[in-house]
Amino acid sequence: QVRLVESGGGLVQAGGSLRLSCAASGNFFRINEMGWARQGPGKQRELVAWITSGGVPTYADSVKGRFTISRDNTKAMSFLEMNALKPEDTSTYYCGAGITPRAGMDYWGNGTLVTVSS
Repeated sequence: QVRLVESGGGLVQAGGSLRLSCAASGNFFRINEMGWARQGPGKQRELVAWITSGGVPTYADSVKGRFTISRDNTKAMSFLEMNALKPEDTSTYYCGAGITPRAGMDYWGNGTLVTVSS
């Protein structure tokens, strides 16, 4: 089992920035890919960024150029730097971890709320 705990959410004005962190524990040595997804009220969960064990990132079009994902394998952590935030970025953000490459996320955290005011 892998346990993921997110932190760093909060209220920010449009155009502002936030940095989310995710700490993995348990059998974190099994983790291959890490990612971040978000889900707003009444919306489906959207995977916005993920990163391979080798540090190669991929972004959804909705956040490309504004969000940056990174990871620290020595500390079993991932990060999501969010810049130029928009009101439509308001969501609960979830950290994910995948065991098998290119097979999606197997574990999710409980989420951290990001609210962007206009």
